[in-house]
Amino acid sequence: MSWIDIIPFEKAQGKLKKLYERVTGPNNNVDNIMLIHSLRPNTMEGHMAIYKKVLHHSDNTLPKWYLETIGVYVSMLNHCQYCVDHHFEGLKRLLNDDDKANKIKEGLAKNSFEIVSKAYSEGLKYAEKLTLNPSKLKQEDVNKLKENGISDAEILEINQVVSYFNYANRTVLGLGVTTKGDILGLSPNSSQEDNWKHQ
Repeated sequence: MSWIDIIPFEKAQGKLKKLYERVTGPNNNVDNIMLIHSLRPNTMEGHMAIYKKVLHHSDNTLPKWYLETIGVYVSMLNHCQYCVDHHFEGLKRLLNDDDKANKIKEGLAKNSFEIVSKAYSEGLKYAEKLTLNPSKLKQEDVNKLKENGISDAEILEINQVVSYFNYANRTVLGLGVTTKGDILGLSPNSSQEDNWKHQ
């Protein structure tokens, strides 16, 4: 499941046990991306806090399916199959339209964004540049988003989702995390900030 040791749910104690209980899904399942932090529970706490606030916060105004789409695309660009698999399942669940979800995924694989609006297409282009060539970004890249109706606050949402997924991808890829034993597509859907349960 990974290249470093992890402490399984049934052997966890103290702070780690409490954190596991906060992030569990069905049957006390803990996603491997969280288990990988078990030797340093403070990093799991930080990871989960930023994940919840960036991708699942009630103040976001961009639709959650679009934020998941950005996550899938960034993960494709980084060749992080773990995050592609997890977040594509989440995207499908949010859209409740497997055909549309599959078309989006096929488009992302070809760097083609016709299935989403012009504004959302510009957001994906920004995500690509921030992931692959961050030092090449210029104010004009942000201006294109504004010209297509994306507000400054929504630009920040896109920026933070892209940044989070680059962090998550590197956590997974750098430590050999696999989906073995995971339940794909679960996420903390509660609007309560402290509720990290995966459903």
